Amino acid sequence: MARRTEPTRQRVIEAAADLLAREGREAVTTRAVAAAAGVQPPAIYRHFADMDGLLDAVAEHGYARFLEAKQAVVRPDDPVEDLRAGWDLAVEFGLANPALYATMYGEPRRGTDSAAFRTGMEILLGRIRRLAAAGRLGVDERLAAALIHATARGAVLTWLSLPEDRRDPALLTAMRESMVTAVTTEKPAVREPGPAGAARALRAVLPERTALSEAEQRLLGEWLDRLAGDGEHPHQASG
Repeated sequence: MARRTEPTRQRVIEAAADLLAREGREAVTTRAVAAAAGVQPPAIYRHFADMDGLLDAVAEHGYARFLEAKQAVVRPDDPVEDLRAGWDLAVEFGLANPALYATMYGEPRRGTDSAAFRTGMEILLGRIRRLAAAGRLGVDERLAAALIHATARGAVLTWLSLPEDRRDPALLTAMRESMVTAVTTEKPAVREPGPAGAARALRAVLPERTALSEAEQRLLGEWLDRLAGDGEHPHQASG
């Protein structure tokens, strides 16, 4: 009874995703999806403009499943280990769902407007910001996100392209550690957590920053001095 009352659009998406997982992309035809969803073929086109539209929805469904997996795990306290764990989770999802993964990432922009994709990106950016707060982020946040995505996708697609007897887990470990090396610093750039430590670290190298004018350096220096004192205004400190 629950299946009958389930919205038709969702039934069609889940039927297409199931066919994709069991039989591959070639099995996802209008006739096969309609039969699996228990609807007439014209009903599909009342919800999706064409098969590409249906596949876009299947990709969104995949991002939602991946998001559930992300939210279910217990995250390590160490931000670098958290980065490794997140990368491993992404790769494991791709290896466990090869056809769905190919649909999600086969088209560069497919499914990226979905709420699940955006939430997943916020989780990734949260991991990157944890690295930055600990003084362990070695590159710009956007570059870090691109490197993490690129290495995870490359790892999955390369693994799946290999004959089974040539799939060496050392490949995945090497690619993950290459990503960690590219994104992080070996030692914390900041010795203590929070804005005060970060401000002191930046204040120490400020004179070396030739991109700023003297006036800009003075203004930034004043702001950093405040932050280094945990936000206390210089005049308040003496009172």
